Amino acid sequence: MEKLLPFTMNDLAKITNHRSGEIKFGEKMITVPKGTDPISFLKTSEAKYVLLGIPEDIGVRANYGRPGAASAWDSAIKNIANIQHNRFCKGSQIIVLGQVNVREEMKEVEHLDFHDIDDRSKLSQLVERIDKDVSHLIFNIIKAGKTPIIIGGGHNNSYGNIKGAALAKGKPINAINFDAHSDFRILEGRHSGNGFSYAFEEGFLKKYFVFGLHENYTSKSVLDIIKKTEDRVRYNTYDSIKIRKEKDFNLEMNTALAFVETDGFGIEIDLDALPNIASSAMTLSGFSVEELRQFISFFGKNKNATYIHICEGAPDLDDEKNKHLIGKLIGYLVTDFIKANNSIA
Repeated sequence: MEKLLPFTMNDLAKITNHRSGEIKFGEKMITVPKGTDPISFLKTSEAKYVLLGIPEDIGVRANYGRPGAASAWDSAIKNIANIQHNRFCKGSQIIVLGQVNVREEMKEVEHLDFHDIDDRSKLSQLVERIDKDVSHLIFNIIKAGKTPIIIGGGHNNSYGNIKGAALAKGKPINAINFDAHSDFRILEGRHSGNGFSYAFEEGFLKKYFVFGLHENYTSKSVLDIIKKTEDRVRYNTYDSIKIRKEKDFNLEMNTALAFVETDGFGIEIDLDALPNIASSAMTLSGFSVEELRQFISFFGKNKNATYIHICEGAPDLDDEKNKHLIGKLIGYLVTDFIKANNSIA
């Protein structure tokens, strides 16, 4: 795991706000002891969940988006460390592994212009480099019998999550994606808009369901591609559920689950599906935070839920006084998943 920047007990202590009479997650979460092989430690630890950060927005830049998603991991881990450790959810169930080391790649993109063809090609190449690192880490986490909780970065990282999970399981996996966009665009070089199409094309993704597509922002070409592969790729739209009310939110969750639960599946969450959440493709219309939390709880309690990935949130794009709120939201989503997943008999 050479591309891992480990999170240490000292790192946890720095971000945990200690208070008399209270126990915070940061006092109970586990880190890999210094000098210990991370893979060996994961295999022997009783904790089930592994937190991994991906502080990058290179895939977003390659997709003509606004950078900022690189800041989500730092905001999230500070908030997660200060959640109350109690009977509802325990910090001791979590290993904070650390973050993917993307410092070199992030430095390389500082002066690249995604409108320049040559620079855009370089951005895609950097995304491919990160793909390899993410898939390697996810492979090792799942192979060790743990459930990854991946935070931050662009939705390009869905590819590495899916590939790593498929390789660990020895067969393709499925995915449910809560998203305003399909991220199933043409194979034109890697970016945040085609992680699922690349995973599908390369045989790592078997069945794929997009939950809550925004009709205004899904191209005819993508809809045509999905129609040709409807035995393996399906979707519903936000507009049909919440605007025209042709479909019911809860019934649609059941329909989507029936489609993906036949094999191990990843839960992919793009925060640009929520209104007023700072992100590359911020929206004013979308599902509520409560609906997303219900969604995660519903899918998280299935025995085939293999990982959860929460991406595209961009605290750096938020109002200066409220930059902590996306991290707080991610904390809710992480504990919702753990509570639901722990309920599996």
